[in-house]
Amino acid sequence: MNDTVISAKNLSLTFETNDGPVHALKDINLDIAKGEFVSFIGPSGCGKTTFLRCMADLETPTGGEITVNGVTPREARKSRAYGYVFQAAGLYPWRTIGGNIRLPLEIMGYSKEDQAKRVQQVLELVELDGFDRKFPWQLSGGMQQRASIARALAFDADILLMDEPFGALDEIVRDHLNEQLLALWARTEKTIGFVTHSIPEAVYLSTKIVVMSPRPGRIADVIDSTLPKERPLEIRDTPEFIEIAHRVRDGLREGHADG
Repeated sequence: MNDTVISAKNLSLTFETNDGPVHALKDINLDIAKGEFVSFIGPSGCGKTTFLRCMADLETPTGGEITVNGVTPREARKSRAYGYVFQAAGLYPWRTIGGNIRLPLEIMGYSKEDQAKRVQQVLELVELDGFDRKFPWQLSGGMQQRASIARALAFDADILLMDEPFGALDEIVRDHLNEQLLALWARTEKTIGFVTHSIPEAVYLSTKIVVMSPRPGRIADVIDSTLPKERPLEIRDTPEFIEIAHRVRDGLREGHADG
């Protein structure tokens, strides 16, 4: 897995505000390889979402550089290199679940036949088969978020960027969706960038955990997970899991002390 998909070199981003400049990101250096599941964790305001948005061409860095598949984020966006899942499901209430998932495919000009086939495929992937004619309000929060993931997967991008997609859900639903996301990742072999506030979630899901410090957002630690790819929820009680979680917590603490 030495194919670098996302590469940041001395990446910085400063927002100009009425109260003066805000240094959201400073000197970020990181490579993400093809097929990795990389979580970004840190306190609020540490730049983890901003970093994800730079990858997605939703923010423009003010220093350094970032490439996605060897090109600029803008070129990557135009070539539909990634799907993006936001914190809220963001489904249009007047469109069915199938209609919501079809939307990017309609915009991209896929044929009706291809749209129908892809919608069916991704509904099965996220275990929402048979829900295409339902409306968002008829689904639970967890199901809505799965539909949002299906929409991001519909055009089969190799990269999936996820900004705290399960943050608003209760713990039981979140656990279930974490299991489903790992199974989905194993089946599709996509490269995933995942923002979270939860240490157990970051450790459970990731092959690599990027610990970020408060403003200016910097990388405090990068932890390569030693957990096996097959991860039942019970793995969270193992000494190995607890040890990685401790290292993440230490990184967060040190980052706060340095910030």
